[in-house]
This record gives sequence, structure tokens and C-alpha cells, in this order.
Amino acid sequence: MSELRLMAVHAHPDDESSKGAASMARYADEGARVMVVSLTGGERGDILNPAMDLPEVHGRIHEIRRDEMARAAEILGVEHAWLGFEDSGLPEGDPLPPLPEGCFALVPLAVSTEALVKLIREFKPHVMTTYDETGGYPHPDHIRCHEVSVAAYEAAGDYRLFPDAGEPWNVSKLYYNHGFLRQRMQVLQDEFARHGQEGPFGKWLESWKSDDDLMSKRVTTRIECSKYFELRDQALLAHATQIDPKSFFFTTPMEWQQRLWPTEEYELARSRVPVHLPEDDLFAGIRP
Repeated sequence: MSELRLMAVHAHPDDESSKGAASMARYADEGARVMVVSLTGGERGDILNPAMDLPEVHGRIHEIRRDEMARAAEILGVEHAWLGFEDSGLPEGDPLPPLPEGCFALVPLAVSTEALVKLIREFKPHVMTTYDETGGYPHPDHIRCHEVSVAAYEAAGDYRLFPDAGEPWNVSKLYYNHGFLRQRMQVLQDEFARHGQEGPFGKWLESWKSDDDLMSKRVTTRIECSKYFELRDQALLAHATQIDPKSFFFTTPMEWQQRLWPTEEYELARSRVPVHLPEDDLFAGIRP
């Protein structure tokens, strides 16, 4: 097998740069083909960078987010595909308002699954990554991303399902991203304290008493990718409407991050090849 292929499925443009970006950059740099799939265009995302909160940006947010995604993909060295569904937005209020008609979260599961199956059968990935059943946080598009990704992983190799979507292809492994770990925040916060500084994660840690020990209960795979953390940050900053360069993402010195937590974490959710846990390679069991 001369070419390894990885497909990372995400809900919106910018998600790929905050979840597994350094791993993707590493594998692409090592010669694997890596494809990011954005299920929606992120049209309803809030503008989170005050410097980009401008009338001319609001008027063409869809076009701008496409340009941002192209730049992030270029920085990471990955391929990119839009699946073409409409951002559902994050509903707020009590009670929550209904989701917009025709949005991704309301599209029948079979419709969105077939679209992803078609892409899987074209690209033929050996490994897929996506979100766990919580979506990472309760955005309807993130939860739907999990549902669609798992359904497509199961269906892509079944010739009886979606026969018009191409020749069947079995993806060998499916992983969930576990990028936001309380343990990582605590390690970095403690380093700020050792240097007599107030770290940026205090309020997060106070409100986030426990993450049910994800490191021991769910994380199966840790990818050493500290060399690519700077590319990850550059890709994040390329999403200028979504990422404030003054945000907490960029307050921890790079040397601390690379020294104290040089990995990105995943959970092996499905495998069609023999595995030995824990792992340090998404392609373990697949490489020749």
C-alpha cells in the first residue's frame, strides 16, 4: 500500500483547525493524502473576531468563510471538500427556537449520509476522524456530523446501500477527536502558576470540574505532532471571522505546549483491522 489516505469530517469551516489540525499536517507532510470534509458552509456562524465585525463582512460571510477555509487547507497541506449543506446555527434562548428550515440538522439522515458515502467511495480513505456522540459540544450540526459520519462509515462498504454513490469501499478505522481535555488545560494552567502568572484557563477549570477522566476512559490514541502546532495556529488564524488573535487559544507559549503536551488525542471508535491499544499512529494496523 503505497499511499495512505485520511479523511477528517467536520461540521463547519474552522472546526478542522481546532480539532486534529496538527495531526493532519503531520500526516500530510509525511506523504499521506489528507482530506478535510466540511459538511456545511458555516453561513450562520457568529463573527467572533471584533476586527472582522464589519458591514461588508456580514454581507458576504458565506464567500469569506470559503476563502478562509481555502487558506487554512493550504497552510495545513490538506485537500478539502464541501458537502454543501446549510449551517443550522446555534439556537439560543429558553425555550430554544426551531431550527431554520432546510438546514443540515434537519436534512434526512439518509440524504446527508449518501452524500458523504459518495465522497468516501471516491477518495477511499483508510481512516476517518469525526466527533463523538456529544458532538464535542451540543451544536446541532456537530451532533449531526457524528451521526452522518458513523452511518457513512458503516454504509460505504455495503454494496446494497446507496448503489448510485459509487463502488463500495470499506474504511478501516474510525476515530473520534478528543481535543478539549480538562487534563491538558490543567497542565498548562499549572505551568502559568509556576511562573507566577495567572493562566487563561482558570474559569474553564472552575466550571469544568470533571470530564469523566476522558484520558483514561476514552482516549486510545495519542499522536505526537508538536512540530506542527505552529501550523495549527496559523490555520486557526486564517479563519479570521471566527478566531480572535487575542483569544485564549494563543496565550500559552508555544515552547510550553510542545514540551508539556506534545500530542493530539483520539478515541478509536470502529476498526476493521486488528489493533493493539494504546496507539501512537492513526494508521496502526494499516501500514504495510
